[in-house]
Amino acid sequence: MAGSVLAGVSMLVMAPVAVQARDSQGQPTRGSRTVEERTANILALDASAPRAGERVALAIPDGPLEAALVAFTEQANVKLVYATDLTARLRTAGLTGTFDPLDGLGQLLAGTGLTFRAAGTSTITLVNPSYVQLGGEPAAVALEELHVAGQGQGAGAISGLPPRSGTVGQPPVPYAGGQVGTGTRVGLLGNRSVLKTPFNVTGYTETLIKDQQARSVGEVLLNNPSVRSDAPPFSERDSYFIRGFSVTNLDTAFDGLFYIANPRRSFTEGLERVEVLLGPTALLSGGTGRVGGTINLVPKRAYDEPLTRVTTSYFSDSQFGTHLDVGRRFGTFKEWGVRFNGAYRNGDTPLDKNAIEVGVAALGIDYRNDRFRASFDFNHSTQNITAPTSLFNAVAPGIPVPRAPNARRNTANAFEYNDSRYNMAAGRVEYDILPDTTLYAAGGLSRYNEDFLTSNYRVTRSTGLATNALAIQPLELQGFTGEVGLRSAFQTGFIGHQFTVGAVQAVNKNYSRGFVPFALPSYQTNIYNPVDLPSGSVATALFPRSDRQPLFTELYASSVAVADTLSLGDDRFLLTLGGRFQDIDLKSYVTRPGPTQGNLATSYQQGRFSPAIALVVRPFENLSFYGNYIESLDAGPTAPATAVNSSEVFAPVVSRQKEVGAKYDFGTVSLTTSLFEIEQPSAFTDPATNRFAVSGLQRNRGIEFNLFGEVVPGVRLLGGITLIDAKLVNTVGRQFDGRAVPGVPDTAFNLYGEVDLPPWLAPGLTLTGRAIYTSSMFYDQANTQSVPDWTRFDAGLRYTFEGANGKPVVMRATVQNILDDSYWASAARGYLAVGAPRTVILSATVDF
Repeated sequence: MAGSVLAGVSMLVMAPVAVQARDSQGQPTRGSRTVEERTANILALDASAPRAGERVALAIPDGPLEAALVAFTEQANVKLVYATDLTARLRTAGLTGTFDPLDGLGQLLAGTGLTFRAAGTSTITLVNPSYVQLGGEPAAVALEELHVAGQGQGAGAISGLPPRSGTVGQPPVPYAGGQVGTGTRVGLLGNRSVLKTPFNVTGYTETLIKDQQARSVGEVLLNNPSVRSDAPPFSERDSYFIRGFSVTNLDTAFDGLFYIANPRRSFTEGLERVEVLLGPTALLSGGTGRVGGTINLVPKRAYDEPLTRVTTSYFSDSQFGTHLDVGRRFGTFKEWGVRFNGAYRNGDTPLDKNAIEVGVAALGIDYRNDRFRASFDFNHSTQNITAPTSLFNAVAPGIPVPRAPNARRNTANAFEYNDSRYNMAAGRVEYDILPDTTLYAAGGLSRYNEDFLTSNYRVTRSTGLATNALAIQPLELQGFTGEVGLRSAFQTGFIGHQFTVGAVQAVNKNYSRGFVPFALPSYQTNIYNPVDLPSGSVATALFPRSDRQPLFTELYASSVAVADTLSLGDDRFLLTLGGRFQDIDLKSYVTRPGPTQGNLATSYQQGRFSPAIALVVRPFENLSFYGNYIESLDAGPTAPATAVNSSEVFAPVVSRQKEVGAKYDFGTVSLTTSLFEIEQPSAFTDPATNRFAVSGLQRNRGIEFNLFGEVVPGVRLLGGITLIDAKLVNTVGRQFDGRAVPGVPDTAFNLYGEVDLPPWLAPGLTLTGRAIYTSSMFYDQANTQSVPDWTRFDAGLRYTFEGANGKPVVMRATVQNILDDSYWASAARGYLAVGAPRTVILSATVDF
C-alpha cells in the first residue's frame, strides 16, 4: 500500500481539512476542537525524510498511541499531524525493526480502530470505523487531493507548514492537549522543537487563549510561573517581571520583529501563539533589554478550510464585546491566504468609576508556493480608559507598607483618562535557494500615540494617608525594525550543521516631555477612602496633544549575528556556537520649553560582541539535557520622571546567564526543569534622596519546574513552580549587599487544569480551574518594607455542542479571583499594584 502511494515521488502532503469526530449517537466527542485547534490530518515527508523504497529503523514501545506517534515522527523523520481527538484514549502494541515508514505507521495503528488507505495515486483517506455520522454512515476523514511538488521544500508551501529553514506559515503543531506548541521560534535560529531547544521555551496556543478568554498578552502569561505582572489590571499597560527582571511590553516582538508591537498592551484577537523564551536573548534576537526573557507574538494565518467565527462576550460589571474572525485561501493550490480579526468592547469594569473601550483590527495576508513565501500584517487598535487605576503608589521610607485597599475601590478621579491609538505594518519574505537553505528578509514600522491624565501617589502613613499630584503624559512612540538573513542545513562528513547569519537594524523614537505636573497643588487623600476632586477641577480641553511633542530620546540598535548548531548521532548531540555584535546609539534631548529645547542632552554610542554557547544532549528520544551561556548588551537605564535626576541616561550594561536543564516527554505530558543564574547591573531610586542610579549588581539564582499536556484522557494540566533567590551585590558602600531584590518573590506557583466530564454524565462539558500563588516580597532595598503573599483562584465551565448548521458552538464561563480577595499583586520597581477583584467573563462562539 505504501509503495503505491510513494512510488516515484519524494514528498507527499495532505492539505488540512475540517474534521468533526462524533460518538455513536452522532454527537461531537468531548474535547472536540474546531479546524485549526485539531489541525486536521497532514502527512508530509520533508527533505530529510526517507525517499521511496528506503526503510527506517523503528523502536517504539507499547503504550499510549499519542506517545508512539510522537516517537514515530522523530525516528522516521516524518511530519505527522493528526486530530488528537482520534488518538486521545488509544494504545498501541508498538514495534521494533526496520520498516517502510508507512508500513510502520500501519503496524502502529493495528488494533486501534484507526486505518488509512490509498484512494488513488494522489489521495489518502484516513478511516475510523467507530465514528459514525448522524445518518449512520462511516465518518471517514477525507483528505484533499495531494499535489506533488518535487523536493521537500514544497511541503511547507502546500501544507502551510514552513520547511525547517523557514518560519513563514503555520507555527509548530500543538502538543497533546492543545494548550502549548511542540516548538517555538527561537529568534535567529528559526523554529525549533522544545526537546531540541537549549532554552526554556513555551508557546501558548490560540486554543488556550480562547478557552481562558484572555483579552491581552498579560492575561496569557498568567500561565507561566516565571512571569509576574507589575502593572494594575485596569491601567493602560501590561508590564512584566520575568525571572525577576523587568520586561516591558515595549520589549515584545511581533513575528520576530521588535519595537513594532503595541508598547503598552497587545490584544489577543489577531494572535495564533504567544511564545516566551526565558533568559537573555542577545544572540537570538538582538536589540536591547529583555534580560529576563523574550515574548514573541505569532499572528494568525488563514487555514486551508474557510473560517467564519463570531464571539460575543460579557465582562463584569457591564462590558460587552464582539469578535469576528474570518479566514480564506485562494488560488489553484490555495497559495493566497487572508485572515481578518476585528473586535470591539466597551463598558464599565468591576473597578468603580473605571470604564474601558477597546477596538482591534488585524489583517494578515500570506502567499506560499514551492520556494517562495511571504506574509504581510496590518494592525490597528485603540484603547480609551476612563479613570484608569493609578499605576504607581510609592511608599515613603520608614513606614510599613499598608494593607491593600479594596480591589473595587478606585483612587483615581472620574475625570482622569488614558486614550491611545496604535498602527502597525509588517512584512516577511522567504526564498528557498536550496531545499534546506532559505534567504529571508523582514521589516515593520509602528506608531503609538497616548494622551494621559493620571494621579501619582506617595503613601505617607500606614493608615493609607497619601499625597496625590496630577500630571499629564502626551506621548508618541515610533518604531522600525529591518532584518535580513540566511538559514541553511547541511552535512560535512558525519557532522550536521544548522547555520544562520542575520543582520538587524532597529529604531525606537520617543516624542514626549515625560510626566508634566500641573500648577494645581498636590492634595491629601487616603487610598482606603480617596478624595474625589469635582468635575472641572482640571481644564483638559487645552492639554498638549501626543502628536505635537518634541523628540525626547532616540535609540538605534544595529547588529550582526552568526550561529551554527552542530549535530551528531541523529541529533542526539546538538552544540550551538555563535554571537552577535551590537552597536547601540542612544540620544536624549532637552524637552522643557526654553531656548535650549531640542538641544542634545546626553548621548552615547557603544558596541560589543555578545557570545553564546548552548548544548543539548539527548540520550533517549524523549529525554534531553541542555545548558547555555548567553550574554546581552542593554541600553542603560533612564531615570524616571519622579526622580530628582529625571531623564538622566546611563551607559549600557552587560547581563550574563548560565543555565542547565532537562526535558522529558512522556508522549502526552512533558516535564521540564531549569536551573539558572542571571547577573545584571541594577538601578533603583533611593527613597531617601529620590535619586535614581545604577547602584550595584542584581544576581538572580533560580530553579523552575514546568508541566504541560494531557496527563490522562480528558484531563489537561499546564503550570509549574519557580523558586528564585534574588540578591543585591556590590551595592554602593556595600549598604545593601546580600539583601533581597525588591519586587521579586522567592516562590511563584501557577497551575491551570481542564477536566472533560464523561459523555454519559454531561457530553461536551469541561470544567476548568486555575490557582496562582505569589510569595511575600520586599518593597525597598533595605528589606524593611514588605508586602504579604497572595493566592488567587479562578474557575470556569466550557460547553461544546453542534449548532443548527452542523458546526460547533462553544459556550464559556470564567470567574477570576473567585474569592474576591484584595491584595498587592506586585511591589516591583519601587511601586505597588493592586490585583483585580472578582471578575465574571461569559462568551459564546459560533462558526458559520
